[in-house]
Amino acid sequence: MIEAVLFDWGGTLSTHGDWDLLGMWRAAAEVLAPDDPDPVAQALLDAELAWWHDRVRDGDGTGSGSTEDIVRSVAAQTHLPVQQALAAYHGAWEETVDHDPSAEVVLQGCKARGWKTGLLSNTHWPRELHERWLAEAGLLDLLDARVYTSDLGHMKPHPIAFHTLLDAVDVRPENAVFVGDRPRDDIRGAQASGLRAVLLTGRAVEQVEVVPDAELAELAGLLALLDSDLSG
Repeated sequence: MIEAVLFDWGGTLSTHGDWDLLGMWRAAAEVLAPDDPDPVAQALLDAELAWWHDRVRDGDGTGSGSTEDIVRSVAAQTHLPVQQALAAYHGAWEETVDHDPSAEVVLQGCKARGWKTGLLSNTHWPRELHERWLAEAGLLDLLDARVYTSDLGHMKPHPIAFHTLLDAVDVRPENAVFVGDRPRDDIRGAQASGLRAVLLTGRAVEQVEVVPDAELAELAGLLALLDSDLSG
């Protein structure tokens, strides 16, 4: 029996994009080192990539952190304006964030069926940033619980991340379905935590060998799939 439908954010409820990550960090570097921003931008990007690899791609999700941790790791010896750099970095993302056009209808459909909803995002961005973007998209109040790994000590695929969300919606794993676009973090992680998992295919993400409980090309087909109890 389905009691809860739980979602990834990036590439699932939000659209997946091919972003200029170095350009985003350059906005922060121009505050940290206005006279020579390029080396600082590269150092910030390198620190972010190392952060992801250590915690998720080459690890099991143990450990988490925030954007501030990344910026401070580069600016630690410089006494530069970290908070201003964070504001510039987050501001650079503002125009790039968009949500799947079907996300609101899908979430409304889940609520109409009596299913609880939740969000689990691997992120170093702060909660308030995500919450504002979700509110602007009309999605915030359609999600009963929202867990951001920037607030936790673990990230997907670690079971603690999934069980934190399950506890928040008060649903047992066997009664929950997780929907995501990343085979390792979302699908393998959810299944290892006892949930069924639906993979959104065709995203430009790292591919690993997994066997999801169901696959969908687009989020818009989720309600029909769940109504068939994943058998379609």
